[in-house]
Amino acid sequence: MTEIHFGLDTFGDISLDDSGKLKSAGQVIRDVVAEAVHAEQLGFDSFNIGEHHRDDYAVSAPDTVLAGIATVTDRIKIGTGVTVLSSEDPVRVYQRFATIDALSNGRAEITAGRGSFTESFPLFGYNLSEYHVLFEEKLELLVELLKENAVTWQGTKRAGLSNQEVYPKTGRGAIPLRVGVGGSPESVLRAARLGIPMALAIIGGDPARFAPFANLYRESLAKLGKEQQPISIHSPGHIAETDEQAIEEQWPHYETAFGRIGKERGWGPTTKMHFISEVNGGSLYVGSPETVARKIAYAVTALGASRFDFKYANGPMPHSKLMKSLELYATQVIPRVRELVAQEKAAV
Repeated sequence: MTEIHFGLDTFGDISLDDSGKLKSAGQVIRDVVAEAVHAEQLGFDSFNIGEHHRDDYAVSAPDTVLAGIATVTDRIKIGTGVTVLSSEDPVRVYQRFATIDALSNGRAEITAGRGSFTESFPLFGYNLSEYHVLFEEKLELLVELLKENAVTWQGTKRAGLSNQEVYPKTGRGAIPLRVGVGGSPESVLRAARLGIPMALAIIGGDPARFAPFANLYRESLAKLGKEQQPISIHSPGHIAETDEQAIEEQWPHYETAFGRIGKERGWGPTTKMHFISEVNGGSLYVGSPETVARKIAYAVTALGASRFDFKYANGPMPHSKLMKSLELYATQVIPRVRELVAQEKAAV
């Protein structure tokens, strides 16, 4: 297994201050920038921001926030998690990220996905019934644009391009692209067909159940005669000094966030029993540094993943607790994961 890349993900959840009052969206965005600076200081490899169009998240334009982060950091890679490509114009996505790449001196990344919410469709005038074809066509166009050559392309949902140059060009000639996959075989096969690195969003259940998708991806790349590409994992969690402290800190904010989503989607009530079940045997990486390290090592080994993106903000948890979680992750979890994975590799 290659060296593991450790990234961070946030959606910019509207959070509480230390007195329990909700912060403004503006303050949350400023906190996200501070968290990115802190992440660089702690040695993380990358920092990713999601896109949402709801009142429980502050970030609807992650590329703008990333541009700000580009100017106050020097090393850390910065990208989206994810760009909701179905309701975006791929040409503008390319142009904005080429600009971020210039501001950051070659550190921009894009993760394109469908997103887990649908608010962007009516907001930007798209028909939800065209959910699949919009993503398929726009992803194919974005892949062509990222080659930074003249583009000739024709689709059904956007005006075609004929030998069209798109500017600005990047200094390095390419912006890395991943595609976010929730776990459908069709999405895996699409990623393989286009030769794009795959980011698996695993937010529930034993991560090992996604191993067949990882295997399908590798097998499909091989059959298509394409170069093998890295697989990454995106999963949520929270770290504190002890398992008990982490659970008690995360639970009320998890209940707030997922309770609301559950009501909107007609799910049953979010219970602490279900939460603890996911912590103990699923894909919630909540616990002490040792507990979380063992879970991450298990996940990356089971899937042969070379990157783990930790979604460290889940619900309205205060910024101060998020910063502490990042410190524990960097100083105690990551070294322990590397040690455990090395041990596993040596034992094979």
